[in-house]
Amino acid sequence: MLTIGELASYAGVTVRAVRHYHAKGLLPEPERDHSGYRRYGADAVIELIRIRTLAGAGVPLARVRKLLQADGAQFAAAVADIDERLRAEIRERQRHRERIALLAAGESLVLPPEVVEFLDHLRALGVDERIVRVERDGWIPLAAHSPERVAEWTARKRKQIADPRLIAFYLTLGQALDHSDDDPRLVELADHMAVYLGQLADEQGEEYVDDADIEPPLVQLMDALAFGAAPPARRLIELLRERGWTGWTKLERAPVSRSRCAPPPP
Repeated sequence: MLTIGELASYAGVTVRAVRHYHAKGLLPEPERDHSGYRRYGADAVIELIRIRTLAGAGVPLARVRKLLQADGAQFAAAVADIDERLRAEIRERQRHRERIALLAAGESLVLPPEVVEFLDHLRALGVDERIVRVERDGWIPLAAHSPERVAEWTARKRKQIADPRLIAFYLTLGQALDHSDDDPRLVELADHMAVYLGQLADEQGEEYVDDADIEPPLVQLMDALAFGAAPPARRLIELLRERGWTGWTKLERAPVSRSRCAPPPP
């Protein structure tokens, strides 16, 4: 005969669990012996293991009670049903694991290889990671909407980024993210950017500044993403508008309200 502690040990549960199953009416509670202890037979171990197994499989205790009272055929059918449910849960969890693995893939999950390569190139040039994230977030809807044009757009971006003046702009913009909207360095940055855009238009033609031909709704979405991730970008756009340029994702000539252009950076 076994004590409650021995019973719990053999069945792989706690004494507290045994008492809980007693309270729920799942495991009969034996009478106390002359010493005042409850003693359990070997059959109690088998019954407790069955309870533990069913409960561990997620079977509600109310159903466990019914299963323990079922005949052999009913019990076997119920166990088969539980097994199928567990298999379905395993399949679903496996799908969750696959999704988690995809998320671990990072940028390559949602972006074509050439875009990931371009973003890595920006990092290699020393561009602030926050600017890289703005670029990445803009590419995600762009690549999803027009995947057939990604190669064209990335080739254009790689050509642009080869210009040291644009690299200097990227690097300065990264520094500007740590400053307030009224920081004079934003004004200086707008001056340099306006001069650069003017030089680019003179060298390559007005249409070269922005010939990506992105649909207006996408432009608005990408602008919103940029302004959310890099708040100084909105102030920079205002300053650029004063210098004859409008837009962020899609830059275009605008009427100049006042001229404050400084000499181009060396």
